[in-house]
Amino acid sequence: MLYRNDNVHIVGLTGMSGAGKTTACGVFTREGFCAIDCDIIARRVVDRGKPALKEIAAAFSDDVITPEGRLDRAKVADIVFSDEEKLKLLDRLIYPYITFYIVAAVRELSRIGGNLILLDAPTLFESGADVMCDVIVSVTADKELCAERIMKRDGISREKAEKRLSSQHGADFFREHTQYCIENSGDIAEFRARLAQTSAAVKESFFEKK
Repeated sequence: MLYRNDNVHIVGLTGMSGAGKTTACGVFTREGFCAIDCDIIARRVVDRGKPALKEIAAAFSDDVITPEGRLDRAKVADIVFSDEEKLKLLDRLIYPYITFYIVAAVRELSRIGGNLILLDAPTLFESGADVMCDVIVSVTADKELCAERIMKRDGISREKAEKRLSSQHGADFFREHTQYCIENSGDIAEFRARLAQTSAAVKESFFEKK
């Protein structure tokens, strides 16, 4: 199922929640990358009537399904970010579907001439999609700052924001497992500049291989 094509270069973008992946994605797309938003894919695979949604209901009970037949994301989040085993169970259910859509998206982009692809995937390593990538870029930030950003962005409590961060890899993991790790705890202009430099370096490394 994994996709490999010598003419297509895939950059994985991941990192801590609240660290600035949306900003990073914007910079890379302006630099010529075609982005695949894995958050959108993750929502698509659990749309009403989809097989993954039925599997989640069977594993977590119908309580996580709204009267309209949709996934109650807030309820699922409360469950999985408080129970590591439940999070692992959810991951096992949805990641095969997500990977299928990612591969399909990469193939379609390559078919229409997109040879620089950015895989914007918060759970890149958890899903196993990292093996598709030629280079991985991560963004990190001070954990307290990330929590504040998540609270503001998602309108949730500090406790829920901290639980979400605790369920994810920390900055040390990304520094050790990615080729480029960019800190975003200070000036936003400096962060954007480092992203642009990284994008240029990544593209240059691809061209050098040809």
